[in-house]
Amino acid sequence: MDEQTYSMRIEALQQLQAANGVACVALMPGANLQYFTGLPGHISERPTVAFVPSGGQLSVLLPELEAPSARWHLPAHVRLFTYSDEEGHEATFHQAASELELEGKPLGVEYLALRLLEARRIEQAAPGCRLLAVEPWLPPLRMSKDEAEIDRMRHAVGIAERAMQGLLDASLIRTGRSEQEIAADLRIALLREGAQGDAFSPIVVAGPNSASPHASPSDRPLETGDLVVIDWGAIYEGYRSDITRTFVLGSPTPEMERIHAAVLSANQAGRLASRPQVPAQEIDRAARRAIARAGYGQYFIHRTGHGLGLETHEPPYIVEGNQELLQPGMTFTVEPGIYVPGVGGVRIEDNVVVTADGSETLTTLPRDLIRL
Repeated sequence: MDEQTYSMRIEALQQLQAANGVACVALMPGANLQYFTGLPGHISERPTVAFVPSGGQLSVLLPELEAPSARWHLPAHVRLFTYSDEEGHEATFHQAASELELEGKPLGVEYLALRLLEARRIEQAAPGCRLLAVEPWLPPLRMSKDEAEIDRMRHAVGIAERAMQGLLDASLIRTGRSEQEIAADLRIALLREGAQGDAFSPIVVAGPNSASPHASPSDRPLETGDLVVIDWGAIYEGYRSDITRTFVLGSPTPEMERIHAAVLSANQAGRLASRPQVPAQEIDRAARRAIARAGYGQYFIHRTGHGLGLETHEPPYIVEGNQELLQPGMTFTVEPGIYVPGVGGVRIEDNVVVTADGSETLTTLPRDLIRL
């Protein structure tokens, strides 16, 4: 992203701040900070906080040792408030709060990201300030992706798909190998294909474990007749993919085939329903109807999908009750599943972007019940 893109994003944020009566927004390391500034990073014992006034320039409070990297990512006009390990950060919070005139002002904060550490430091440095959650009004700025963002997501999908194809070509998903071994192979393959990291720890679950949507890989060896659910994703330049496919070792039982057919029908229905001006809950309803018709409604125990971008889970959420109207550029997963104790689970997950006249599925791996 170029400097102009980040400037436009900051201006859009400042307009929302003014509309919501917020004097300044404090951003923690994570998706929002990267979206608005391009500055990557993670939360650590050394506080980093970016302050975006409703009028004026961005300022960042951060450890002195992070300053060179920040200068490389940020425009020259951005003010850095730095502190050393020896002096600590408390005085620097007071300096930033004083120069930004935060005392007694309403301050927008990330309810889901701000730690008690930073909250207390801000309150001590700016007496009388009021911390207000930005989540009610900030997410729409990130929900619709531009072409550059979608291109990064395409790359993330391609990396993930090539990594999985590599495992299949090498016959690494086979009886006798444990879920943990396969998950480790997948993580290595993602890095070799160019991932900057995992979008999340890969889920590889087989047999009885596959009946739990978010089970962790275990040391259980795969056995003939197992359903194998693999959920994985890659990060490319900050943007993520999130894909699930289901395999069977040997020949599936008739019930396994029925379950897979129902999930495939639900996946197709959800993707076909994805288009502009459709409420997000309608995609969930379309997928759920297909599974209910097959008689497995009680075994579809999670939402149909979630937004995808700089975070693996972000708005819009594809769930009953969400009446947010889909807009071009919105990206999300469609991932219906059926989980039957004693039989196993099936999930088929694709990444979808809403277009001007419908939607495009970014994922291309076959959705059939793949026999290994």
